[in-house]
Amino acid sequence: MTAESSPDPTREMVLLEQIEDDPDITQASLAAQLGVAVGTVNWHLKRLVSKGYVKVKRAQRRKLRYIITPEGIAFRARLTVKYIEQSMNLYRIVRQRSREALAELKKAGYHQVRILGDGDIADVVRLTCYEQGVAITDAPDAPVLLLKDMKVFLNLDGSAIREVDTKGQDAPG
Repeated sequence: MTAESSPDPTREMVLLEQIEDDPDITQASLAAQLGVAVGTVNWHLKRLVSKGYVKVKRAQRRKLRYIITPEGIAFRARLTVKYIEQSMNLYRIVRQRSREALAELKKAGYHQVRILGDGDIADVVRLTCYEQGVAITDAPDAPVLLLKDMKVFLNLDGSAIREVDTKGQDAPG
């Protein structure tokens, strides 16, 4: 499905937040903030208006004002709750995968690891290392936790990198 045929809940949540913060915001400004085309913003706004979540009033000749309805506020609250739930679920998955990789690391007799990856996932893995008493190092001969998307790959000895799945089994990498 394309963005034009399926609404993006996160994008709609952000649109509603931006409109609530500034009812006089332009579609071009919304598009720039979201990093999408003006046509995409227009499509989402038309959808939100048709659902009764947003009303559009003409403020001046060429200027529109967007007003979030009570239904729109309730919809944004539901989207926010869903977003938080999904984020927490992803956090739990990464924590579980990290714990399993670190258990395998410790079982092999190691107590330090190098982390290859960055961003929020790497931050979660780092916190899990600290929690599990595993030191983080830059030593080139240390075992490696390679982070790719939501997956945690463990390399103990320079052989093929193995993905640690949520059942603690090695999966081919």
